[in-house]
Amino acid sequence: MEESRIALPIGTALDRFIKNNQGQFQYASGELSQLLRDLALASKVVNREVNKAGLIDIMGPMGSLNTTGEQQQKLDVLANIRFTRALTKGGEACAIISEETESFTDLQNDGKYVIAIDPLDGSSNIDVNVSIGTIFSIYRRKTPIGSPISDEDILQPGEEQVAAGYILYGSSTMLVYTTGHGVNGFTLEPTLGEYVLSHPNMTIPEDGATYSINEGMANHFPEQVRQYVQFCKDNNYRARYIGSLVADFHRNLLKGGIYIYPSTQKDPDGKLRLMYECNALAFLAEQAGGAASDGHRRILSIKPANLHQRTPLFIGSKRMVEKACGRS
Repeated sequence: MEESRIALPIGTALDRFIKNNQGQFQYASGELSQLLRDLALASKVVNREVNKAGLIDIMGPMGSLNTTGEQQQKLDVLANIRFTRALTKGGEACAIISEETESFTDLQNDGKYVIAIDPLDGSSNIDVNVSIGTIFSIYRRKTPIGSPISDEDILQPGEEQVAAGYILYGSSTMLVYTTGHGVNGFTLEPTLGEYVLSHPNMTIPEDGATYSINEGMANHFPEQVRQYVQFCKDNNYRARYIGSLVADFHRNLLKGGIYIYPSTQKDPDGKLRLMYECNALAFLAEQAGGAASDGHRRILSIKPANLHQRTPLFIGSKRMVEKACGRS
């Protein structure tokens, strides 16, 4: 349905952009558009909390662990509440998969969509004022309205996503999303409280000269990854690693590059979560002309076995991903 795509000028408000491009979506009856608005609204609230975190004592750990055994930050919990509340009130989502909850949250309504979300990726960096983000995926419910939510609805491969995106809370706040018809980026204009189109039709360079990986773990990388890192050094590639997945991905999306979080001796299945981190970014990468792999398989083709499944991730410029995975 590419012919339904309407080119709008830079500065177009997100609501108008969504409305004018709603025809891209094969189930264009308004629910998906409302979901995106709900996510955008919640992100504005979270952005406000992030920006004043140092003033109201919401930085630092909660003293509890999340479902994946990591220290929960106060802002993790706050962001999860904000997004869950917005999606519940919106009524378009029937269930939410979140990093912060052990099981999915059944919203007990007739919504047609399932949301997978990492409410605040990289939140440990808030204490040192480093960019953090929100990552989200939207899936269409498989079972009939009125029936119980099932694994068929929840455990869908990434290629079933109908939309995905992220919000980057950095020097400016950006919302970047796709509905399968290219990638567009919107910057929050703080005086108006509106997201406006700033990066239309985003594409990632086919090749690049930046690699993002935690080299402190190099002794535990697979041999193939160590060889690729050495190749990058031999060719004078730039090493850039922020430690916030959204921020590293966003930079490489704009300028070209590769982000790698491989398997290690400690984490043989990788550390990043498939459902609410990797799938969304893989969808964006492919829509922008890039690639995403676990080192052997396309990320979007992996059928998840559980909500918090982990995976290695190689994502970014297509040629770099192919090289890192030993396919060129």
